[in-house]
Amino acid sequence: MISRIDLRGSAAASDAGGGIDRDLLPRAELDVEAALEKVRPLCEDVRHRGTAAVIDITQRFDGVTLERLRVPGEALRRALDELDPKVRAALEESVSRARTVHRAQRRSDATVRVVPGGTVTERWVPVDRVGLYVPGGQAVYPSSVVMNVVPAQEAGVPSLAVSSPPQQDVPNAWGAGLPHPTILAACALLGVDEVYAAGGAQAVAMFAYGTAECAPVQLVTGPGNVYVAAAKRLLKGRIGIDAEAGPTEIAVLADDTADPAHVAADLISQAEHDELAAAVLVTPSERLAEAVEAELKTQVAATRHVARITAALGGRQSGIVLVDDLEAGLRVVDAYAAEHLEIQTADAAALAARVRNAGAVFVGPYAPVSLGDYCAGSNHVLPTGGCACHSSGLSVQSFLKGIHVVDYSRDALAEVAAHVVNLAEAEDLPAHGAALKARFAGGEPDRHSAWKVPQP
Repeated sequence: MISRIDLRGSAAASDAGGGIDRDLLPRAELDVEAALEKVRPLCEDVRHRGTAAVIDITQRFDGVTLERLRVPGEALRRALDELDPKVRAALEESVSRARTVHRAQRRSDATVRVVPGGTVTERWVPVDRVGLYVPGGQAVYPSSVVMNVVPAQEAGVPSLAVSSPPQQDVPNAWGAGLPHPTILAACALLGVDEVYAAGGAQAVAMFAYGTAECAPVQLVTGPGNVYVAAAKRLLKGRIGIDAEAGPTEIAVLADDTADPAHVAADLISQAEHDELAAAVLVTPSERLAEAVEAELKTQVAATRHVARITAALGGRQSGIVLVDDLEAGLRVVDAYAAEHLEIQTADAAALAARVRNAGAVFVGPYAPVSLGDYCAGSNHVLPTGGCACHSSGLSVQSFLKGIHVVDYSRDALAEVAAHVVNLAEAEDLPAHGAALKARFAGGEPDRHSAWKVPQP
């Protein structure tokens, strides 16, 4: 059901720099380049024909005939009114905990006095308008509404819109498909009234170029399939993006103290997403590996999505990696840079504190990834495909821009003017220096500089 990779005592496990050779580790293939050629004409069509193109593409790929893209406010209100009270209570708790965490991420403006009369202030300004994408393929993700909307709201974004694919079996009074009602209910619960029934590359293009119904945005965030990732890559520059999210990943670093039933359940929980989901166990314990394999056989058979989970666990992106010890295991998980990393070892907190590359780290037996997916307060929109070695998950910071404000008096500028002129001359950019000289006419050379600022 799941393959093994034995790195014990293997010199081949190290790359030329002395670290772990990442090519030896399991990883899903996500051919964004190939998908680019498929989404390029779709995005161009939306650019030129707007709403009509989104409607046509949705009919072609989703089998849903739309008359309009924007979800009526009445449909949002109805979805919230009809939401199962238990699900509403769970969403409210998820929102509350997410707000607690993300509110603490707010940045304050900082002013630094460089010299008397000279300051640099860094202002943090929210993006004017964002498009938040919520997937809707093999599963329904109202939790992704929470994870996108809450940090945007806490950052102070003045205008935000949500888009999610329309469902074939969710009609409405206007004769058009709607996103899943639980998605709509989550939007209404969060006070989002601008929601669109559009998915895939066409939704990203709609946000980037704008349509008669949807004003263009400056930033698009949220996970999606390979075509969403390809559209983000294609349109990056016209819009900002959070990441090119790939299939979900879980890595578990565990030793003999871990409960194999817990480890197996956690691997299955992420394999449930789709056939390309990655589930990786890294352990120095062959006994644990064997016990987890036995648990997987038993637990998978009892799940609802047996075929999907079996395909994910049996794919090249999943596996059990045997290592010499936990130190080697730490090197492996840092090289893998998982979206989600669980540490189930003795003294898990100390080991977790040494992790350098992961989207989110879950410490000990009572912090499973599923908690982070819904109600830990952390964000579940995280870097995949090894991008955690250089990128972070979605946060309030994702929706803010830092602006430096430079304020210098005449005296403060005069103090450094000669240095600026000298550097400009060294870079063969004399006009840069001339811009300062114009402010201090009559300056003459001295023994320290080719130019001297005159005294007032």
